[in-house]
Amino acid sequence: MEFLLLFLLPLILGSIFLGWQRKVKVKHRVSGVEKYCFTGYSWTYFFFGFFIPIFRGEIAIGIFHLIFTMLTFGIFQLIMPFLYNKQSSIRLLTSGWELNDTEDKMSFAKSKIGISS
Repeated sequence: MEFLLLFLLPLILGSIFLGWQRKVKVKHRVSGVEKYCFTGYSWTYFFFGFFIPIFRGEIAIGIFHLIFTMLTFGIFQLIMPFLYNKQSSIRLLTSGWELNDTEDKMSFAKSKIGISS
């Protein structure tokens, strides 16, 4: 029982302090392609680790995360769910993508990412 609580503690703390993972629509300024970025605690990263950047098309980032996870004997895996969604969103928004969703979702995303309106 204690092991289960200890295992789920980062998930519980992340949800309390960062909120549940939410998706926000983004649109590429030049091509008009739309996809989602995510804000809040990355419970998907908590469970699937370095595969998440790979699935989202960030293969080099995923490989670095795998290396860091191995070098830190898994500690990196416990820290990254707190950071990954924000870092991923910042990478998207600084490479030609812009928020393109409802006003309340965009203002929530801006507050979580740290964008001043």
